[in-house]
Amino acid sequence: MAPLPLQATERMADFDLTEDQRLVRQTVREFAEHEILPYVEQYEREEQYPLELIQKLVPLGYIAPMIPEQYGGSFIDVVSYGIICEELARVDWVVASVVSVINSLAGGSILRFGSEEQKQRWLPGMTRGEILCSACLTEPGGGTDLGNLKTTATRVDGGWKLNGTKVFISHAAHAGLFFTVASIDLEKKHKGVTAFLVDPKTDGISLGEFPMRTLKRDNLAEVHFEDSFVPDDCVLGEPGGGFPILGSALDMGRYSVAARCVGQSQRTLDLAVAYASEREAFGQRIGEFQMIQQKIADMVCRTEGARAVVYRLGRMKDAGIQRASMEASIAKLMASEANTQNALDAVQIHGGYGVAAEYEVGRHILEAKALEFGEGTSELHRKLIAEYALGIRKQ
Repeated sequence: MAPLPLQATERMADFDLTEDQRLVRQTVREFAEHEILPYVEQYEREEQYPLELIQKLVPLGYIAPMIPEQYGGSFIDVVSYGIICEELARVDWVVASVVSVINSLAGGSILRFGSEEQKQRWLPGMTRGEILCSACLTEPGGGTDLGNLKTTATRVDGGWKLNGTKVFISHAAHAGLFFTVASIDLEKKHKGVTAFLVDPKTDGISLGEFPMRTLKRDNLAEVHFEDSFVPDDCVLGEPGGGFPILGSALDMGRYSVAARCVGQSQRTLDLAVAYASEREAFGQRIGEFQMIQQKIADMVCRTEGARAVVYRLGRMKDAGIQRASMEASIAKLMASEANTQNALDAVQIHGGYGVAAEYEVGRHILEAKALEFGEGTSELHRKLIAEYALGIRKQ
């Protein structure tokens, strides 16, 4: 009998946190609750990007926890990085997203695939909070199928000219770097994909509004490239070699997104427990009713299950496993769906107050759903997980 394509025992992990990792959780949670949480609802109502809150991350080292100290970062282990993303996202999607894009996508890709000149140019500014990053990946025709990009890169003297449009781009108006992918040959599909490090001030780049029903404080945008010249020294890796860079970036991106989903799941659970402990109906607290208890129990189990697979993935990365794409898909799928269902249950527990402006819980539904789409839809991850399990796809 042929061996199974998956050997679960080879990927078992111990989920206990060290004292240092527990201290990271405690300090980030206290910081987030005191310095970020009181302002989130106001920023959302005013559609104000939380730049002042983001800058508060810098002196504490929370903005660049995966950037080495030689470039000004506060380099720590991957599990601790996930805890930072989790605790920041527990209070604010947008601030946590800044950390995720810098460390998992843009900065992380430069560290793994960039030249020393590229590292020196971009990384120190990220660690000082001077260069925020946008990942310009998703296109109007779809975001999941990155092998079929429509944005093109045409060879010219000294570099490339980019043409195309990216959508759902977070942080674009405040970014100092666009981590961008384009195709140098559309017929080559994924073999034509190339990664670029683009200065947003480049001629031919323009931003368009992208109105959203949620995350108004993020000011999501369209990014248009029209004959935008990018010099050769801004190509990350080799021309046509962008797809492996994307794969590595998305491994870590899905890890940080999954960690953020755990944080948001925990927040809606916390809100539901607090409300159920205080609200009374029919002469008793609603938390004493069995149906409410069932919802609370399910929320706890979802959150803890998602946290376990996320920490497992972090420990795999800390152990030196460069690509853990199946585990990244498992973590992203479980955590994002747990987040959405927890938000729905929390609103149900709140009843009509769940959609009242004075309660934050209603805001979490659409924010949770946005993370369920981001970094690959649930449908994509189910397909990937099945193909890894069947041996159709390799890590």
